[in-house]
Amino acid sequence: MAARSTIVYDIEVAGFPWEEVDEITRGYLVNRQRSDADREAVRDRTALFPGLGKVIAIGMWLVEEDRGLLLLEGDTAPEAAWEKVTHSKIQRGSEEELLARFWELVGAAGSRPQHRLVTFNGRGYDGPMLMIRSAQLGIAPTRNLVGHRYNLTDHCDLFDVLQFQGAVRDRYSLDYWCRRFDVESPKGSIDGSQVAKAYRAGRIEDIGEYCLRDVRATAELFRRLEGTLLPLVGG
Repeated sequence: MAARSTIVYDIEVAGFPWEEVDEITRGYLVNRQRSDADREAVRDRTALFPGLGKVIAIGMWLVEEDRGLLLLEGDTAPEAAWEKVTHSKIQRGSEEELLARFWELVGAAGSRPQHRLVTFNGRGYDGPMLMIRSAQLGIAPTRNLVGHRYNLTDHCDLFDVLQFQGAVRDRYSLDYWCRRFDVESPKGSIDGSQVAKAYRAGRIEDIGEYCLRDVRATAELFRRLEGTLLPLVGG
């Protein structure tokens, strides 16, 4: 049986402008918040709510070959070398094209999918967002990106691993864990909280670079854990 490859992925989502969200949904989201500060902040956090944003970047890293691919919003163009991140390529297209390409690359579901997926909080955010947004656009996901929490053989979420599947209550960022394991931090000119503002400013390549650096760092963190913690927690 052929060895499986390991794909790390991460996404960036541009939330819909608050003014474009219907009034009933706006009221529902505001009323769910517990404090005045949270209610005020909702309008800038639409990317966090399922179905209220579009996928503008998908970063992927093939661990065994140590190379990356960035799927980035833009005029449709084939894969080409990308100088902003070493050992990487970029492919541009519409949101529908990016999503279709992603599902093609991760492959179909089955008793033993061809590719093992690795994320950092992909079970809590990236996976559900990709599946819901694809469905909204009439694109059928090829596999369940969430899956069983304790089965790390098909989808290994390092956020869950380092939280010991909920046994440790405190949560820490990817940047925090990279610094603990001497992995180059992915932090750069922007971070996740600044994506919407950067997108409105037309800084799409900066967003893409941030996304791909995230997956490269996640891939390196996975390598550090693969032979140490993962065998003990289901990997």
